[in-house]
Amino acid sequence: MWSGDELDLDAYLERIGLRENPLAPGELRADLATLYAVHRAHTAAITFESLDVLLGRPVALDVKSIEGKLVHGRRGGYCYEQNSLLAAALERIGFEVTGRGARNRTRGDSLLAVTHAVLVVTVDGEEWLCDAGFGHQGPREPVPLGRPGADVEQGKWTYRIREEEDGVLALCLLRGDTWRDLYAFSPQRYHPVDYVVLNHYSSGHPHSSFVGRVIVQRPGDDVRRALVGRELTSLHPDGRIERRLVGPDEILTVLDREFGLRLPDREAEELVGMYLAGD
Repeated sequence: MWSGDELDLDAYLERIGLRENPLAPGELRADLATLYAVHRAHTAAITFESLDVLLGRPVALDVKSIEGKLVHGRRGGYCYEQNSLLAAALERIGFEVTGRGARNRTRGDSLLAVTHAVLVVTVDGEEWLCDAGFGHQGPREPVPLGRPGADVEQGKWTYRIREEEDGVLALCLLRGDTWRDLYAFSPQRYHPVDYVVLNHYSSGHPHSSFVGRVIVQRPGDDVRRALVGRELTSLHPDGRIERRLVGPDEILTVLDREFGLRLPDREAEELVGMYLAGD
């Protein structure tokens, strides 16, 4: 399903910092401990970013292209790339992995199209939501789907699954004293080819939120950071948000310092040029 047999698993594990972890490649099993370790390491190491869309580069979803960019090129990616890579790795390890399509709910009451890709992994008969591609508000660890309404604490951050009509499940994040919906998804299974269609819209349609602006995000343990356009925000577990503007002279430094992202020279030059043109 996810072309896990084509993935260089050793290179992937080295990229996310698990190669020299006690969970060595030969000891990885399709169990909950491994799922947690891989998910958490992936979200820590690989930044959410859609800069190729901004720069007019094609976003390929075959495993070798994603591996070349996110693993060997040490770039980041957005949900289709991130979760396709995670799915391939988990499948290669031996997990049962299926896809879902989700509606973003972080933009008020607007009904948005299904454009977000998430994964459901089954371990010992229990389903777990896995998502390495929702940016700074996304979960760092798997979230159990069979316990609607239960608080799921991940360090200083708390998530919850809410069950709605027709089997729809919503992932919620506690910010301060307020629960906020992140996205909702139905039981319908999605396949890699479905993500190709969603990726076509997200990477090229003029109404896509990724077209025409910088989006780089990272879900830290203590602070969640996001660069959208020129605004850098820092989200704290108590709900506080700090904001500041980023100028052309510091954009590359911010990408490196705050997000661990270094662009190749050509892309870096183009990005700075876009920031200068906007002044």
